Order: sequence, then structure tokens, then C-alpha cells
Amino acid sequence: MSNRKMKVVASALAVMMTITVLSGCVSKKENGNAAGSSGSSKESSLNKEGFPIVNKPLTLSIMAPDMGIQNWKDMPVMQEMEKLTGIKIEYRNAPRDSFDTKKNLVFASGDYPDIFFASKLTQAEEQNYGSQGILIPLEKLIDEYAPNIKKVLADKPDIRKSITAPDGHIYSLPRIEPYQPWYRNPMWYNGKMLKELNVTKLPETTDELYDLLKRARDEDPNKNGKKDEIPLSSSSGIKLRDIRTWILGAFGAYEEELYVDDKDKVHYTPAEEAYKGYVTYLNKLWADNLLDHESFSQTDDQKKAKIKNDQVLLFSDWHAYMSHGGKPNTEDLMFSPIRSDKLSAPVIARNKGFSTGTFAISKSNRSPEASIRWVDYMYSTEGEMLFNKGPEGILWKYTDSSKSQIEYLPVPNGEDRETYRSKITPNFGIASPMVVPDEPVKDEFAKWVENESKTKLLDRGARVPFPALFLTDAESAEVAALRSDLTTYVAQMEAKFITGQESLDGWDKYVQTLKKMGSDRFQEIYQKAYDRWKNS
Repeated sequence: MSNRKMKVVASALAVMMTITVLSGCVSKKENGNAAGSSGSSKESSLNKEGFPIVNKPLTLSIMAPDMGIQNWKDMPVMQEMEKLTGIKIEYRNAPRDSFDTKKNLVFASGDYPDIFFASKLTQAEEQNYGSQGILIPLEKLIDEYAPNIKKVLADKPDIRKSITAPDGHIYSLPRIEPYQPWYRNPMWYNGKMLKELNVTKLPETTDELYDLLKRARDEDPNKNGKKDEIPLSSSSGIKLRDIRTWILGAFGAYEEELYVDDKDKVHYTPAEEAYKGYVTYLNKLWADNLLDHESFSQTDDQKKAKIKNDQVLLFSDWHAYMSHGGKPNTEDLMFSPIRSDKLSAPVIARNKGFSTGTFAISKSNRSPEASIRWVDYMYSTEGEMLFNKGPEGILWKYTDSSKSQIEYLPVPNGEDRETYRSKITPNFGIASPMVVPDEPVKDEFAKWVENESKTKLLDRGARVPFPALFLTDAESAEVAALRSDLTTYVAQMEAKFITGQESLDGWDKYVQTLKKMGSDRFQEIYQKAYDRWKNS
């Protein structure tokens, strides 16, 4: 081949290679844009402010616990969010009862959703998967793209401390409930029984409560001619946690596992005298047939059947009418915390006002900026109302142009308001990432409950037992091992002490066993973690 021909061929090859490279670049660019339309990061279609959030189609996958009442894609709230933001959601939800198992499988599989929503991520999970890069840090995204979240965290620095991992990163967002004071479900007195017993003043001491429970056992307050009254009841699923929550305070402990006192000392409750006082008191109630002997074996539904049948004087639920059936009423009085003869006043636990682990972004998410903007709306005044009550015009509407007052609308088809709400918003039975607003319209029942909480809890010095905080990786691993054995042993011994299978003469031996199992070390770890949190 001549030199001239060789040059021609070489030139042609060079042109072909250039075309190939250029077309490859175009192909990659087109592929990038295609991927971007369903989830690329920092693309030109993202609007940093206002709505829609994106100008090009974007789909994000979320994993959340599902109550099984309504498909999320059919909920007006999620449909409204899609219209507002331009972001379509692909749902990878799992039933709430099996959600934790499914969540663990997803983390193990490597096939992550773009967003973990209302997923109850523990702080150990956040730290573990955050350090591995599976969950991405959110603090810079918050500063640049989430003004509502940024303001909430600035206004509540203790919450920001509690959601910041030891490495300085924020891996999840909180659900903030500033208007909910109850540590857990309150206990309630059956109002009909109180009336039949001519009770005009609720018990203030453990002795007075004992006397009232005894009267309920003996004086037939349900007036059916049978001795079938149950003064106090619980169920196996919660293992007396409802009773423990409110009776422990009579003996000086704020919480069943950990609490910190006014001098910043951390206490491990099951090894303390306060806990001994509690189990001694419950043992007395058990021995005198004042505590339901089926409390360790019956289901919650079985307990509720007894309550609905007006057999139980004192019980726990979110509201009493939810166990009794029927509509809200002010007849059943909220339990007023009592004190033992060792205290001048009971100690009372109150809610932290927030829960952690409600929203996280995985490394699979190619549009984290759009994702944080999407959830930021739920922390705005308008977003709070949308997620809490549903879209305006279904169950409620604004009554003034400033949008500061609302009125409730009749429930379609005459259904129960809460039942209907559960079909139109996912914010039902799960911890959605948002600020939960105060009830904008309070009926007489809501005002009454608010006053019960104020006078019986808040005005009497209720406080948070222990802050939400992170442990280091080493601490977390050690605590997990210690807690597993300690919790099992404490639960077994509590039941034995209360039912009399184990004599309270064996208390000192029980405490020594706890120490051998690491209770002092458990307390020491949390003291160090609390000190870090306090000084951070």
C-alpha cells in the first residue's frame, strides 16, 4: 500500500474513532439525563425554592411501615404531594407488624430504597449504616435546601444534639410533637365505677390507691350482682409496662430502665430501691387479688373486652373511650400520679417531645437535594396541616384569609373522623417525619384532656427521664450485649417477685446477679454518653 493510501486510511480511522468517542459521550450524556429524570443529583431541573421542586419527571422510592388500611398511592395526601412537588413516589412499604424484620433484610440485601420513611431507625442503626455510607449525612442538605427543618433545629438545640451522631453527622430527621406531654398512654379510671363508689377525690398515695382498688373488688361497682370486678389490669404484650410507667414514680424512679436525676447522675432503675418499692407494692396487689392474675398471659383484646364489659376500674389506653367503645367523654378520669410514704411528691415522667429515626436518605438516592426539599414541606405550617388532617376541603377548611383559623367539615358518609383520616393520610399509627401541630380546633373533650394533662402532670413538675443520645460504636456493641441479658433477667424476676414465685427476701441476691451481669457497667456507659451529650 502506498504512503498516500495509508494516510487516507489512517485519516478515515481517526475520523471514525472521533465519531465513536463523540457518540459515546452523547450516549453517556443522554443516559445521564435519562437517569436524572428519574433520580440524578444536582440537575438543572431542581428548583431550590418554591414548587414544583423539579421541572422534569422524578421518581423516588420510599420504604415505610404500612397500617394496611389504604394503599398510600390512593391517599389524597400523597396525591397532593405529587401534584405540588412534581415528584412521583414508588412505594416499597411493608406491614407495620413485620416492618422491622423487612427493614433488616433490606439493609442486608444492598437493594436500598431512596428514602426510609417513618422507619423507626434506631440510633445504633443510624450510626452503623451511616458509618458504612449506606445512609448519607443530611446536615449540609438541611442548611442549603431545607429552611423549615433548619429553623426547627435552630429553635430546639437539644433536639439537634440528640440527632447528631458522634461523627458530627445527622443521618435522620425527627418527628416533633411539642404538644404531647404523656410519656406513654395514660391510665384511666372507669367513671361509672367511681360514681357508684361515691369517689369525689382521686387517690394521692399508694395506700389510698390500695384502698380504692379493694373497694372496687368488694363493693360490686358495676352493679351486676357478681364479684367479677378487676381493680387493675394489664396484658402480656406489654408485660405491665403501662402500670410500671405510672406506679414507679410513687417510689422515686422516672423510668423503668434509665433516668437521670437533678444532679446529672444516671440511674439504672431495676437495681434501685425505687424498683424494689414498686415490685413490693405490685406483689401486695397481686396477693390481695387487686391486680388481674391474667395480666401476664392475656392479649390486649382480651383485656379490652373486660374493660368494655365494665369489669376494670383502672387501665391504660390512649383514651379511655377507645377501650370502652363509644364516643369521647369526660366521665373516665385520668390517673393522677401517686406517692409512697417515702416521698413528699411523686416523680412524673413526660414525653421528650420528639422521636428520632423518621426520615433518612440512602446512598442509592441520586436526588438527595430534591428528597430533602420534599420532606422539608412536612415541617412547614401548610405541610403539617396537610399530613396531619389531610387536604383542605375534605375534613376541614380555613375560615379566614390569613389561614390561622379552621373549622371541621362533616365526615363523608358519616364515618368516624379518625377512621376516615386514616384513609387519606399516612400519618396514622406511624411516626412520620414532621412537626405535629397543636389541635387547631379543640372541642370540649380535647380541652378537658388538655386540662387533665396540665393539672395532673405538667403543673406537678413532669420532666423527661433521659434524653435521646448516641453511643459510640464500641459502647453500642457493649450495651447491646449487656442489655439483652439484663432485660431478659429483669423481666423474669419482676414477674416472679410480683406473683410471689420468688420471695422479696431474695432482693439482695437479685441485685448482686444484676451486677455480675454488668448492670454497673451498663450504667457507667450511659453516664459517659450523657455527660458527652450534656456538654456537646
